[in-house]
Amino acid sequence: MLTKLRERFLGKSLDPLNPATRHSMVLVAFLAWIGLGADGLSSSCYGPEEAFLALGTHTQLGLYLALATALTVFIIALAYNQVIELFPSGGGGYKVASHLLGPHAGLVSGAALMVDYVLTIAISVASGADALYSLLPLWLQSLKFGTEIALLIMLIVLNLRGMKESIKVLLPIFIGFFISHTLLITYGVYVHADGLPALIPATLNETTSLAQQTGWIFVASLFLRAYSLGGGTYTGIEAVSNNVNMLSEPRVRTGKMTMLYMALSLAFTAGGIIVLYLLWQAQHVDGQTLNAVTFKAIIATLDLPDWLSGSTLALVLALEAGLLLVAANTGFLGGPAVMANMAADSWVPRQFRQLSSRLVTQNGILVMGIAALLILFWSHGSVTLLVVLYSINVFLTFSLSLLGLSVHWWRDRRSVRSWKSKLALSLLGLSVTASILLVTLVEKFSEGGWVTVLITGLVVGFCLLIHKHYVEMKEKLREVEKLFVQSVPLDPGLPKKLDPELHTAIFLVDEHRGVGVHTIMWVLRLFPGHFKNFIFLSAGEVDTQSYDSNATIRSMQYKTENALCYYTGFCRNHDLQATWRMAHGTDPVAVLDDLIQEVLAEYPNSVCFAAKLVFAHDSLWVRWLHNQTALTMQRRLHLRGQQMVILPMKVS
Repeated sequence: MLTKLRERFLGKSLDPLNPATRHSMVLVAFLAWIGLGADGLSSSCYGPEEAFLALGTHTQLGLYLALATALTVFIIALAYNQVIELFPSGGGGYKVASHLLGPHAGLVSGAALMVDYVLTIAISVASGADALYSLLPLWLQSLKFGTEIALLIMLIVLNLRGMKESIKVLLPIFIGFFISHTLLITYGVYVHADGLPALIPATLNETTSLAQQTGWIFVASLFLRAYSLGGGTYTGIEAVSNNVNMLSEPRVRTGKMTMLYMALSLAFTAGGIIVLYLLWQAQHVDGQTLNAVTFKAIIATLDLPDWLSGSTLALVLALEAGLLLVAANTGFLGGPAVMANMAADSWVPRQFRQLSSRLVTQNGILVMGIAALLILFWSHGSVTLLVVLYSINVFLTFSLSLLGLSVHWWRDRRSVRSWKSKLALSLLGLSVTASILLVTLVEKFSEGGWVTVLITGLVVGFCLLIHKHYVEMKEKLREVEKLFVQSVPLDPGLPKKLDPELHTAIFLVDEHRGVGVHTIMWVLRLFPGHFKNFIFLSAGEVDTQSYDSNATIRSMQYKTENALCYYTGFCRNHDLQATWRMAHGTDPVAVLDDLIQEVLAEYPNSVCFAAKLVFAHDSLWVRWLHNQTALTMQRRLHLRGQQMVILPMKVS
């Protein structure tokens, strides 16, 4: 019943070893623009508003703001095309900082990205609810927070079903938003077309007048502050480079096309909306977003019946709210991907590399969702506060990535022909993002910015503790390898058939050969001469790293088979009859269970053996960092009345 219920909500299990499965899941540029670009495009719902309101009464600077916004989008997008070229397997800002600046810079970038994606989810859901409730009376505002929670839970379930499935569900919303906002921006500018020729000279005159009254330093400071506080507009541009591995082949070309779609749509929408604010003299209204106020004024000029005018505005704002949900979905795609990359480098627990039966990083999705819920409860869904928290980490990652690119092009200047242009672009992007980061930190540190710094610092500290434990464990296992592993010829070829009537020892083994040999020697010592057959079972886990491509899966299969051939070669050296079986899947426990039942049916006189690492200072923390496969398998077998012995191996 539970299995059927799970399949109803999340869908049927997918076969990770079937090449058609991966082909059906990768994203072409158009779908990637929707799934990964929505985060950037959705920022036009709140980024331009924050920037424009920061100008106060000096709205004449809005024209400069619109131009600077569009230009900045293209600068960052072009710089991140370099990231796609250098790291076509994905990883984005984390891999750039790790490989080009060092592992600790990568840790800071990865921690910032993790927090950033949690905030992507929180701010998108909160801003979407703001847009939706702009249509409703003020007395209904009390229901907004409950709506945010419900929407977030819905997104968690959608993403547990699968990446492509969640994108297809949200596709009509994205297309509806883009078409409606393109039409409104175009029409809104067209209505005031007669005033456009005078806009530039009027802006220059007003700017000069303001500078004469207050000084150019004040004008520059005011503009830079507004420009920096609108930094939320550029968030999401990095999503494509972080998730290149999700794209269809050729990945680099698909990634660059996606970046082009994203840059064009975001530059037009964000810059166009700021121009609309300026042309339509938008003013803040309680309970409504600046977009809602502006679009209402534009729609009113269409001379539609009241019911149709209201319905049109409702549709536009509903599409804004919907797009923000699509953007929140980017957090569920990018966040778990960053955690999986960091897990591969032992910064976070290895469980975050695991794929579910739907081939999604289920653990990462759940962590992202729960963390976003906590942030929403803490902030009460305040978009103004969340934008500050959000922008700091985004531009920290931007700055580290662009610094890494600058260092890379300088180091490789003798081997890269066009290094000067690439270095210039990286340095230009670095100067822009670092300036925004610095101003945002100074301006908003006491207004909530310190929270981001604190949370990111705590994540970095937590990751350092995890990494320290894993490094110590690797060293201890290396010592075990030296102690127990012998140089023996591999026993290649297909698994052999043994006499099923003889007493059989079944070993559950993995790639740690020292642990496997330790287990064999314990069995030979405890049961001298009793077991005549030795069968080695191994479940190759298809995780985020091995599922990167069919070639990577084949490499993982070869690695598993090579380890099994070592064990049978070891037994042959000791005149023992041995064979092996292996299988692969996303759930090692389920795969091992099926293998064991298959072997037990064929060899009824069998006992299963597995090793378990024993720590001198055991705790929930240690147990969380290591899988408990042996204990889980023992419980399953004992419930069936089948025998399994766990042999302890002290490692600390």
